[in-house]
Amino acid sequence: MKKAVLCTALFLAACGRAPQATPDPHYVAGAPWQADGRWFYPREDFAWQGSGLAVRDHGRNGELTADGEVRDRTAMTGAHQTLQLPAIVSVINLENGREVVVRLNDRGPAQAGRMLSLSARAADLLGMGDGPARVRVVEHEAESRRLAETIPGAPTLEISTAPREGVMQTDLGGKGSSTVGAAVQAGDSATPKAGQALSALPAEVRQGMAAPGMLWVEIMDLTSHYGAIVQAARSGAVVRPDLTAGHGMMWAVRYGPFTTIQDADSALRRALAAGLTGSHIIVE
Repeated sequence: MKKAVLCTALFLAACGRAPQATPDPHYVAGAPWQADGRWFYPREDFAWQGSGLAVRDHGRNGELTADGEVRDRTAMTGAHQTLQLPAIVSVINLENGREVVVRLNDRGPAQAGRMLSLSARAADLLGMGDGPARVRVVEHEAESRRLAETIPGAPTLEISTAPREGVMQTDLGGKGSSTVGAAVQAGDSATPKAGQALSALPAEVRQGMAAPGMLWVEIMDLTSHYGAIVQAARSGAVVRPDLTAGHGMMWAVRYGPFTTIQDADSALRRALAAGLTGSHIIVE
């Protein structure tokens, strides 16, 4: 009798569980999408870098991400609003100098003033609390290109500089830098197959120097210095040289600087309400 009751309980418990999602990792850029008063335009960019505010991802384990991976809050993953997926990036917490490597595999966060969301494991290693953290993000070009070349559904790319041998990332931090964990391997052996999960990245953290910086609301980037000055005069903003855009010298039109996230958020909302739909928060 007890055995029958136990079997019945196990059967009912199994029926109540949601079916396990099957991983289907694939390349995706995706269509433009809108959230929180701003449009986002996904695009390919293998040498992207930028700064902004990162938050914790509160998605549920087992859900499929935008590129078909199964969400795992203990994995070293994150979400970005526009980069092709998947992509490999370093994330530096500017407030304490900690740095981790994550694979971007989802779209988000769905908030105009937040650039990146991170899994619980990645956020913990970065020393993030419950609120936003000031971060800098630098894409790993070789590893991201390799994924774009080999993952199912990838476009045909003419890439002459992509390495053909295994690529090993090791600690390049120099003095004052320490590494915990293994290196990131991105060789041909890691090439995913249809229905196969991508290899997990090691949970490693590197300690550098803190450089929190000030908050700005960037409303546009222009190649013309004169054009940027004209736009800044019209909108009551300032012009700053932008050397981190990854596309040569640009001139950024910005509001700021701001010392608090609340003030930067308020300025961002005003810019979006004024029709400056590309406005976003950066740290410098």
